[in-house]
Amino acid sequence: MSIITIKGLTKTMMQSRTRSEQAFARACQLLPGGVNSPARAFGAVGGKPLFMDRGEGPYLFDIDGNRYIDYIGSWGPMILGHADPRVIEAIHQAAVRGTSFGAPTEAESELAELIIAAVPSIQRVRLVNSGTEATMSAIRLARGATGRAKIVKFSGNYHGHVDSLLVSAGSAAATLGVPDSPGVTEGTSRDTLVLEFNDAQALREAFDQFGNQIAGVILEPIVGNMGCVPPKNEFLQLVRALCTRYGTVLIFDDVMTGFRVDYGGAQALYGIQPDLTTLGKIVGGGLPLGAYGGRADLMDQVLPAGKVFQAGTLSGNPLATAAGATTLRILRDEAPYAFLEQQGQRLANGLASAAAENGIAHRVQRIGSMMTLFFCNQDVFGWREANTCDRALFAKYFWGLIERGVYMPCSQFEALFFSSCHSVELIDQTIDAARQVLREICS
Repeated sequence: MSIITIKGLTKTMMQSRTRSEQAFARACQLLPGGVNSPARAFGAVGGKPLFMDRGEGPYLFDIDGNRYIDYIGSWGPMILGHADPRVIEAIHQAAVRGTSFGAPTEAESELAELIIAAVPSIQRVRLVNSGTEATMSAIRLARGATGRAKIVKFSGNYHGHVDSLLVSAGSAAATLGVPDSPGVTEGTSRDTLVLEFNDAQALREAFDQFGNQIAGVILEPIVGNMGCVPPKNEFLQLVRALCTRYGTVLIFDDVMTGFRVDYGGAQALYGIQPDLTTLGKIVGGGLPLGAYGGRADLMDQVLPAGKVFQAGTLSGNPLATAAGATTLRILRDEAPYAFLEQQGQRLANGLASAAAENGIAHRVQRIGSMMTLFFCNQDVFGWREANTCDRALFAKYFWGLIERGVYMPCSQFEALFFSSCHSVELIDQTIDAARQVLREICS
């Protein structure tokens, strides 16, 4: 890879991607679709995925030697950048003492103390292995605690590959969900109600019809899985009020936003407390770790304190707890959120300007260091608006940025993330690259 500077603009001249293509061909013989998670397959933008060799600070390096400014951050966890030396040292110190014991460690309590101190609604917490496991467990707890069956979720909100949540909306606003994946049975999904995010009227109708049957409402308080879609404040307030009125458990899926938009997550940002919170990504410092927690009276119904079963051989793994606790301490002590907000505003303004200069219909939606440039001509409040985006334009935009050494999410419907390592210079390089790409697309 070489760097050429012309009139102040930096353009990255990429080497071939031959090794990545060979690696993908090999992987396709071994793994379903050649990947271990569908988002990595570039299905929404076409082409073949890049295979990475290493990460360093704000950069990723592929196996062909190309360097990219990274705006994925492992889909959110790398808020301190890749391979932060303090986190790596903590992992090393934990590893030399042993990688798993199947017995309690003090490190689990240390991480739990940090989580409880940070997240306003959490009084007790259970460590698990992923965000999916956290949401699955929280839903089981909501059902176990209330003795009810139905769960409300929202279109465009993703809560992991939990059977009862892999459903799409039926034909009416307050209708039972239908399976959205082969292998998910109608019986599994029949107790899931699917509503439109930010639609207060549909929410009221659902509670009017099913209120005394609804065990829990689960939502991303800031959606990141149909692009970055902030909530209407009155919508969050209504969710909280209806759950309180009907004795329904409100679950915030803070897997993406926890410690990202604020040290205390989205609930600290908006001042609305759920009954249960699910965490992942940043809470594990880049290692596989999730958590769910909430009110003590709810959490004390989990085995062995109560009767709701949940277990995991590797839960509270010492490497993951070391990485997570170190990351949270750094975020607590260094408080990079004002810097991330400034950089986020700079990037959002620049991307919006680049699109506007070329007459491209767009909306940039952002909360802190997560955002999306939507190629559509209206504000995005939910899936109805998100689904109007120009996917073909996004694919051209994505590959144009790749050629200039900028690695954005490979879907119009994924939020981008950046880290405290992303300097003003890197943000400006990214804006310049976006401007060049959009100009070429429109020429």
